[in-house]
Amino acid sequence: MSTLNGLPAHILFVHFIVVLAPLTAVLVILSALWPAARRRLVWLNLVLAAFVAVLTPITTDAGEWLEKRVGRNPDLRTHTHLGDTFIYFAAGLLIVAVLMAVVHVYESRGRALSRVLVGAVAVLAIAASVAATVQVYRIGESGSRSVWHGVSAKPAREAPKQ
Repeated sequence: MSTLNGLPAHILFVHFIVVLAPLTAVLVILSALWPAARRRLVWLNLVLAAFVAVLTPITTDAGEWLEKRVGRNPDLRTHTHLGDTFIYFAAGLLIVAVLMAVVHVYESRGRALSRVLVGAVAVLAIAASVAATVQVYRIGESGSRSVWHGVSAKPAREAPKQ
């Protein structure tokens, strides 16, 4: 899918990633640190992480389509390179969401898990969440720079007088 309603699909899909990946990361961190939150959010975390993981390659493909139609510049090359890496960060979020769901299922069935194991899952969840959020920022910043670099340095045009 390259366009939606005549607009490049990438610029629409990317907004889902920019909102949902950090939101998922925050909810995963909250769930990792607070067992009561994990009990309430574990399935939402899993659904959101899966959605981000599925939407990431779709967004990347739409971005590659768009890349062939706009002028290349160093910022766009950086954006493209960073964007291609996000599938690994999305996969990391999905993996920790699955691990947290496994912990939840074991605990809800009354099976005791070692504190070391639960702690290791929490550390992995926090690390994957922080890494995904930082990468979303880096990708978004480079994408914005590739489109808008220098625009604020230009003088504003006056509105036509009526």
